[in-house]
Amino acid sequence: MRDEETGSWWQQVTGEAILGPLKGRRLDPIFHDELTFATWKRERPQGRVLRPDERVLQAGRYAPPNWEERTAKAPVATNLTDTQMPPRTLVAGITVNGKSKAYPMEAVLQQSPILDVVGGVPVLVVLGDDKKSVRAFERLVDGRKLELFLKPDAVPLRLIDAETGSEWDFSGRAIGGALSGRQLQKILVLNDYWFDWKTYHMETEIYKLGER
Repeated sequence: MRDEETGSWWQQVTGEAILGPLKGRRLDPIFHDELTFATWKRERPQGRVLRPDERVLQAGRYAPPNWEERTAKAPVATNLTDTQMPPRTLVAGITVNGKSKAYPMEAVLQQSPILDVVGGVPVLVVLGDDKKSVRAFERLVDGRKLELFLKPDAVPLRLIDAETGSEWDFSGRAIGGALSGRQLQKILVLNDYWFDWKTYHMETEIYKLGER
């Protein structure tokens, strides 16, 4: 990204200026979710959608509908020599207490919810019922570690904790039971290609299916 004010160039993932007058400066990150529109709209029924800029639209400067398909065929522009996974493997990456871990989407699809520990913190990685949206949380309430499992046949998705039997929704909020009204601490999830995640998180671990 290039800013108009100084002409500095910024890395997309880290928000760090890598060239120009502001080199070395870093933008403050803002917590975000990457969700399907259906999931977001269900949680935020009054939410508004940004309308495309007609000038940009008419000029054909927006990414085409098959952008992901075309990108998957493009060469990987990196010197990464890691061979643990193919470069364009899709992962959900999280960082807790300075420790990073990548969860291959194939593993998330097969095992969600995933109960894990990253950076010494018990975490939950869960796939939405749209099979695309991924969220992560610290699974601690008042210092107590929770074991959470899918509620069978629940639509939309619901989780039950083994400790109190409380019911939780996909936003990490308890909607029933002894912990009703409590909110799990959210962890930022970056949906990325493996080669890109690895480039910015060189010491990252990789989740192995079935790992606890």
